[in-house]
Amino acid sequence: MEISGLFTAILIGIVIGVLGRLVLPGRQRIGVLWTVAVGIAAALLGTAVAAALGVADTDGVDWGEWLIQIGLAAVGVAALDRAIGRR
Repeated sequence: MEISGLFTAILIGIVIGVLGRLVLPGRQRIGVLWTVAVGIAAALLGTAVAAALGVADTDGVDWGEWLIQIGLAAVGVAALDRAIGRR
């Protein structure tokens, strides 16, 4: 992955993390930095999953990839919220 690809993944990860958090109902007890970290991880993992499924590179907007990334971010935010809530 080139530096421009990494920078883009970070920027998209921020957006993905926020969207993943917005998908979840109720209030989450994690901070903004954790949301961004989960979003970056979901963006990178979601891109790999989309590539494996063959939906990463399409003509136009890659809606399948976006949905996978947002879904993974929502799962990550919910899991982290649940783990922090147990402490």
